[in-house]
Amino acid sequence: MTAEIIDGKAFAEGLRARVADAVPAFVAAAGRKPGLAVALVGEDAASQVYVRSKAKATVEAGMESFEHRLPAATGQNELIALVERLNEDESVDGILVQLPLPRGVDEKAVIATIDPAKDVDGFHIANAGRLAVGEDALVPCTPLGCLMLLKDRLGDLTGLDAVVIGRSNIVGKPMAQLLLQESCTVTIAHSRTRDLPEVVRRADIVVAAVGRPQMIRGDWLKPGATVIDVGINRIDIGEGKTRLVGDVDFDTAAEVAGAITPVPGGVGPMTIAVLLRNTLVAAHARAGLPAPAGL
Repeated sequence: MTAEIIDGKAFAEGLRARVADAVPAFVAAAGRKPGLAVALVGEDAASQVYVRSKAKATVEAGMESFEHRLPAATGQNELIALVERLNEDESVDGILVQLPLPRGVDEKAVIATIDPAKDVDGFHIANAGRLAVGEDALVPCTPLGCLMLLKDRLGDLTGLDAVVIGRSNIVGKPMAQLLLQESCTVTIAHSRTRDLPEVVRRADIVVAAVGRPQMIRGDWLKPGATVIDVGINRIDIGEGKTRLVGDVDFDTAAEVAGAITPVPGGVGPMTIAVLLRNTLVAAHARAGLPAPAGL
């Protein structure tokens, strides 16, 4: 069996186009553009790339982009004060504080300051709690993007056996909650799960978000399983060269799975696309408008 490749890049482009198509109706109803504010502290190279990409995508979707770049020496109180100002800014519908933050700044305290209605990353405990009890919430972008890819591939997920490998608050736990809401039978596994290959082998859906390069191999998989690889790991391939790989050993997994996301080009592009979607959804809610259809 050779797995079908799930093209996250193409799906993300379609989602971004649908968001952009929905923006003019919001502008006409609300009298302003949706606004996304991003705060970046320090000079982390990867974070700078992410922030540039988010700002570019926001503008391309017809939204307002507000960038706040702060020096690495910025203290926690100063960052929290910025977030509080953004909470009060009526032109801002979404607030994203780029992680990781410099040492000495408490990420939990900063995230807790964000207005849950503007928490487009879905990390605030209020949104996590709403997701856990099945209420409407702003959901973390990566797991929501994974769910979109799964539903596009499989349609109705009712009754499917899903294993989520990874228990982070950013991916693993919200991913499990989303799958439960789709009436899957869900197991959260992790690097310390006993007989992990056997646990994975019974799953119709495998979401790998454990942060270990090429950990999940093809002989761990149920034939025909759908595999969503969230991992992004850079490995040394010799002669001073590196390459990106996922948490799944793609070559062996592709011989067993029914469908699989590649790395890169799978889950990665979905994150920014869902961020734009979340910003538009938040803007509608804040303006008292019905949620945009088709997103």
